[in-house]
Amino acid sequence: MKIAVFGKRRQSEEDFCRLVKLFERLSCDDVECIVEKRFYDALTRALRVEIPVAGLICPDSDWDADAVLSIGGDGTLLRTARAVADKEIPIVGFNTGHLGFLAEEMLDDAPAMVDRLVAGDYDVDERSQLWVTAESGIPMTDWPFALNEVAVLRQDSANMISVDTRLDGMPVATYQGDGLIISTPTGSTAYNLSVGGPIVEPSAPAWVLSPIAPHSLTMRPLVVSDSRVIAISVDTRSDFYRVSLDGRTVTLPREERIIIARAPFVTRIVHAARHNFFDTLRNKLLWGVSKR
Repeated sequence: MKIAVFGKRRQSEEDFCRLVKLFERLSCDDVECIVEKRFYDALTRALRVEIPVAGLICPDSDWDADAVLSIGGDGTLLRTARAVADKEIPIVGFNTGHLGFLAEEMLDDAPAMVDRLVAGDYDVDERSQLWVTAESGIPMTDWPFALNEVAVLRQDSANMISVDTRLDGMPVATYQGDGLIISTPTGSTAYNLSVGGPIVEPSAPAWVLSPIAPHSLTMRPLVVSDSRVIAISVDTRSDFYRVSLDGRTVTLPREERIIIARAPFVTRIVHAARHNFFDTLRNKLLWGVSKR
C-alpha cells in the first residue's frame, strides 16, 4: 500500500517521538511511504537523522497514493486536502494542534491506524467542496475551491457592505453587515458556528448562508440545497471587497460578481470503523453534555 504523509513543520518534542514510531511502521514491507518535502526536511532537522522513504512530494509535482496522512491540526488537513485536490485519495487527520475537529485521530494511535488502512478496516466520509469563480474570469487564487467555507467580507473599513444573494437566479436576500459566510457541512463547525450558524451533519447535501454581524436582527442563517448555484453581488462604499476561501483571500473590485457551486469532486476523510459524528460533537464541543 502506498501512503503519502503531509504535516506541519512545527511539532512538539513529544510529537516528534511519536512520529518516529509512526515512520517505523511506515518503513515495513507492506507500505511504500512518500512524504511532503518541506515536512520531511523539518522532521529530519529536528530528529537529526535520515528517515528512509520511497520518495518526496515537491510543490507542483505529480504524485499518487492509496491513502494520505495529515499530521497537524485542521489547518494542516485543509492544506492536505488542497494538495490531494481532485484525486479523491482518502485522508486521515492526526491532531497535533488545538481542537482538531477534522484532524481528530490521536498521533499515539497512528501505527495502529496504518494497520487498519492496510487491512481495509476503516470508514470514509465524502465531503463536498465549494467552487468559486468570478464572472469576468479574474483568478480566485490558484485553487478556487473551499472545503470549509467561502466568506464575502468588507475591505479594511468600518462601513458595512450589502451582499445581494441569488439561488439559481432567484433573489434570496440582500445581507447588510460585515459580510456573508457560505459554509459546507464540513465548515459548519468552523467560522459558520462562531457567527451563530447551525451545525450540519457532514453527509447532508446542503450549504449554510450565515450573515456576519447583520444590520437587521431578522436576518438569520439559511440552509439551502447544495445543488443550487449561488450568485453574489456586492455594494460597498469602498472600491473593493474581499473573498476568503478557507482563509486564502482575494480582493475583488466591487462591480465583480462571483458564482459559487458544488465542486465536481469530493474530499474523502477516513475514520476508524464505527466512527460517530455525534460523539465527535460531544468530545470536541461538549455538545449536549449536561454539567449537572
